[in-house]
Amino acid sequence: MSYCKAIAGMKPEDLSVHKEYHDKQYGFPIDDDNELFCRLILEINQAGLSWTTILKKQDGFRKAYHAFNIKKVAAYKEKDFERLMNDAGIIRNRLKINAAIENAKAIIAIQKEHGSFRKWLDTNHPLKKEEWVKLFKKTFRFTGGEIVNEFLMSTGYLPGAHEETCPVYKKLKKAKPAWMKR
Repeated sequence: MSYCKAIAGMKPEDLSVHKEYHDKQYGFPIDDDNELFCRLILEINQAGLSWTTILKKQDGFRKAYHAFNIKKVAAYKEKDFERLMNDAGIIRNRLKINAAIENAKAIIAIQKEHGSFRKWLDTNHPLKKEEWVKLFKKTFRFTGGEIVNEFLMSTGYLPGAHEETCPVYKKLKKAKPAWMKR
């Protein structure tokens, strides 16, 4: 057995950053709405950058965005936006920061209608990737095809997070991600 090609071919300094995420988070279902929001925001911030950069800044993001508490982020005002724009611990991009705030508001609306972000995802599952992208673009900001694909794959709604020869794949099967329940 060997790890996924992407992880097996990494430089040691990158592997140390990726291993925890690869082995314990990537592709596994997430039940907590704040953690789903976290993953969405991290995926949005990765656009145009490496996932290594995002993983290295993950703690900074968690601190800057109040542990990804959806209600707190949705209530951010101009001073919070400016605080984020000046925080070197995160990606300081106006569009990405605005997307985090506006997407938190969208998730609150989803929670009111469906009970939770997770239930909304479950209600819409299974969709083809193209249908997911269309739904996300209609619902959220800064969510193109690659962002939506990675978000859904990383949270267990689309297959492909791990190769079948990867030892993590067996753990993933036991966690029963949504794409295995079709």
